[in-house]
Amino acid sequence: MSGNLYETGLEKNAANYAPLTPLSFIERSASVYPDRTAVIHGGRRYTWSETYARCRRLASALAARGIGKGDTVAAMLGNTPEMYECHFGVPMTGAVLNTLNTRLDAEAIAFMLGHGEAKALITDREFSATIAGALAQAGRNMLVIDVDDPEYAGPGERVGSAEYEAFLASGEPQYAWQGPADEWDAIALNYTSGTTGNPKGVVYHHRGAYLNAVSNIVSWGMPPHAVYLWTLPMFHCNGWCFPWTMAANAGTNVCLRRVEAKLILDAIREHKVSHYCGAPIVHSMLINAPAEWREGIDHKVSALVAAAPPPASMIEGMERIGFDITHVYGLTETYGPAAVCSKHPEWNELGLDERTRLNGRQGVRYHLQEGLTVMDPDTMRPVPRDGEAMGEIMFRGNITMKGYLKNPKATAESFHGGWYHTGDLAVMQPDGYVKIKDRSKDVIISGGENISSVEVEDVLYRHAAVMAVAVVAQPDPKWGEVPCAFVELKEGAGTTEAELIGFCRERMARFKVPKKVVFGPLPKTSTGKIQKFILREKAKSASAIE
Repeated sequence: MSGNLYETGLEKNAANYAPLTPLSFIERSASVYPDRTAVIHGGRRYTWSETYARCRRLASALAARGIGKGDTVAAMLGNTPEMYECHFGVPMTGAVLNTLNTRLDAEAIAFMLGHGEAKALITDREFSATIAGALAQAGRNMLVIDVDDPEYAGPGERVGSAEYEAFLASGEPQYAWQGPADEWDAIALNYTSGTTGNPKGVVYHHRGAYLNAVSNIVSWGMPPHAVYLWTLPMFHCNGWCFPWTMAANAGTNVCLRRVEAKLILDAIREHKVSHYCGAPIVHSMLINAPAEWREGIDHKVSALVAAAPPPASMIEGMERIGFDITHVYGLTETYGPAAVCSKHPEWNELGLDERTRLNGRQGVRYHLQEGLTVMDPDTMRPVPRDGEAMGEIMFRGNITMKGYLKNPKATAESFHGGWYHTGDLAVMQPDGYVKIKDRSKDVIISGGENISSVEVEDVLYRHAAVMAVAVVAQPDPKWGEVPCAFVELKEGAGTTEAELIGFCRERMARFKVPKKVVFGPLPKTSTGKIQKFILREKAKSASAIE
């Protein structure tokens, strides 16, 4: 007898194998917990059985209009029930969901609709002006479905040929959707917020969406039936896969159209929100909100922070107001978070400064991600675990994208050596935790010395008057580059350039101290990331003027 004993007559079949898909989560929750509240939005409430039926109606109605496997359905929506339903209803047809950044202009949206070859678009009335311009530029013939959210009373006209609720009514609530034949099939398309040239289309598969949705629960330690507040845009990395996570969790989704401190705190109090996610700026808003806005919130609130290395002052501030914050790290290409700063119980016995230092790291790989390392990108050798040697953060595993749509060159470059190259520079600390030092493009080289912009920012964040800060390179005739700090102050606070420079001199090497400080609001993306490319141009202009 030859061959592998365990492969003979032991084949995959319907009884022992099913392709992984996060669509299975909503079917289970609707079956096991049909009457539990799934979605809250203003005066609207939907149970899991109702949400499942609405998703199936959406899928049925799309399929009746010819939408099927491999087609793209775009969504220009805020954090509303309709956006949540798209995460299930669209892929139930075999189609791919392309969530669009609602802050982008018509030209960018037109590019995405064209590049992704969208056959249908579901859009909120609030964004009708942008969508009208994008449709004119895209020149595509597609089905356009309008959403008229009762919670929105602002300007905007309907631009489509169908209205969402009427469209759903035409579908079958018992639509017999089929999961993917192959878990490698695409489920979502997300465009990177590129700063130069056209954005790249990142393709997710059902397997990765399933596994990262589960990883969110396991790596965060979410209890069943969590109450999750949508402060993170669902258009951003499909809300870090949390639409699917919450279906697996059989929890409650609390929708929120606008990210404002009082609205967030009111929702946390009213609905007993237990979990939410966001960029550092979201958490900073809550820390700096009037204390009376937080009154009555006496239950445990857990938060995830990502999008940038969190300043120590923000981690300390969250602890002061009683919120339990965990740092995660990832990129669009890794379905959102794929690493977490896993906490050790012993850290609770340490002082605040030491806890802040430990909790501010990017951490270790998610449970269902296979690999996270820091390597020299040229030699592809891991850096020593000494907290000093810098290299590039790299990921590999099931929660890494399929690749970039229609861009084999960029895909091959990003996967060089069998790892996904993030472009983030970091060190590996002795305990195996990763700590970001900078983006490769953000390192400031001054007189031959490398300066981490993150390190300088962390010092400035400790000043009592500073709300937000970004440090970029400013051209200098003597040193080549010097640090330039752009600072947004807290409301009612005041300081001077000289005071902040002096503050830095007391806390870091002189060559790292900003040579210039510019005050004013910082440009941010809709997900809270500070747009450093804009600030670099401002720093260049300021240098030229000087």
